[in-house]
Amino acid sequence: MDKFTTLTGVAAPLDLINVDTDMIIPARFLKSIKRTGFGKDLFYTLRFDESGNEREEFVLNKSAYRNAEVLIGGKNFGCGSSREHAPWALMDFGIKCVIAPDFADIFYNNSFKNGMLLIKLPQEQVDQLMEDAKNGANATVTVDLEAQEIHRPDGEVIKFDIDPFKKHCLLNGLDDISLTLQKENKIAGFEEARKSQPWL
Repeated sequence: MDKFTTLTGVAAPLDLINVDTDMIIPARFLKSIKRTGFGKDLFYTLRFDESGNEREEFVLNKSAYRNAEVLIGGKNFGCGSSREHAPWALMDFGIKCVIAPDFADIFYNNSFKNGMLLIKLPQEQVDQLMEDAKNGANATVTVDLEAQEIHRPDGEVIKFDIDPFKKHCLLNGLDDISLTLQKENKIAGFEEARKSQPWL
């Protein structure tokens, strides 16, 4: 997966709580195990009406946010079923970072394993970023993973915490397969040693 170091982009405000994975990507679109192609169906029931026409009022349909790379969300983001397609859909749309007060555990871990940064902040700071994001394309934020900082449009810096191992994996573009391959020599050595041992 791609490395995540520093991101500067438009932040879109999604001022909703309990955004579940079926809202992120409805179950009827889970027809592939490829990680691409899901962006067009992201937030489908929120983005489109029953006839498939865009709902003009939905934030990601507004011109200022069509290329948003950061999403500011509400409490319990990513709750519901454990579908890995949820982070796939967000990333395929172009979202690389989600900031919210908290996240559902499975969605949180799935996102990091697929290269997307999730940042937990106190509600007060999320509210500040939500207000910033309502300024449209002028609301660019910079997320510096190495420094663990978010730079608001007015220049104020917000610090955030992150698990050191998750940070290491994102900075170096390491998914589960890449982490396993780092131990390839040890695995090969173990397999070779087992060849000379009888079955127990």
